Amino acid sequence: MSSWQNAVDNALQAAAQYEFGVIPLSLTKLPAIKSPHDKGHGCKGECGQLGHGIHDASSDPDRIRAMFEAARHATGYGIACGRPPHFLIGLDLDRDSEKDVDGVWELRRLCARKGIAVPRTVVIRTPRGGYHAWWTGPADVKVPNRAGQLGPGIDVRGAGGYLVGPGSRGARGLYTLASDPDDVTVHPIPEHLLQLMTADKERPRREGSSASNAWLMGGGRALVGLVRQVLDAAEGQRNNRLFWAACKAFEHAAAGRLDADAAEDALMRAAVEVGLPDKEAEATLKSARGEVLGAA
Repeated sequence: MSSWQNAVDNALQAAAQYEFGVIPLSLTKLPAIKSPHDKGHGCKGECGQLGHGIHDASSDPDRIRAMFEAARHATGYGIACGRPPHFLIGLDLDRDSEKDVDGVWELRRLCARKGIAVPRTVVIRTPRGGYHAWWTGPADVKVPNRAGQLGPGIDVRGAGGYLVGPGSRGARGLYTLASDPDDVTVHPIPEHLLQLMTADKERPRREGSSASNAWLMGGGRALVGLVRQVLDAAEGQRNNRLFWAACKAFEHAAAGRLDADAAEDALMRAAVEVGLPDKEAEATLKSARGEVLGAA
């Protein structure tokens, strides 16, 4: 069976069994249908065409088939977060020993410190050894997408975001179900964990900091969190942390949530502020940009 057909079948099954809204994803885990609009448009699907990313998500089988027919290169599917009936919330827990990132350990440490008992729920294993944990959320709470605010390697997927569905194939391999296949139940989010996801934490600022000025000029919460990860990096972790943050920033940029050049500039300023040599930081950012967005 082709990767495309496998993605179609899994997307249809997720929609039929769980009423998830889905979209086709490319090998890079990004929405597979190109936007019909020029950059900077505000359309969220009102034009009636496909190509609006997560705004195209649907559980209707005819709509799903139409989307995948328009994206014959798709190898996976994304599941929309923050939408009825489940108001899905996800945690993306990265694990990468080379970059000194372990989101699973960071989550356990956070929960232990806050006295949060995390219940069993659906867990997806990523090709790089990380995990996605899924929960249902309340209809009246909007959970924002955040990168690194809860801890290094912990990203929140909420309203306007999506989770890569099991059976999807990315450039690094297959996403698989890690939890019990006989008990695929998405449990409600623990209240205390929900509060942490939605809290507006005070972020450290350094007076006169060029990096701080850069992130305040339109980067949004996602870029604030990523710049913070670089600024908080210990010596010996700075380059790896910069690469991780840059990859996340360029993923946001590819999905239309950040300006790639503005993100790169803010991260460059943060890298210089923590003592990375200009040429080393530039090379790291270039490498991250090429991996996520392709060669310029």
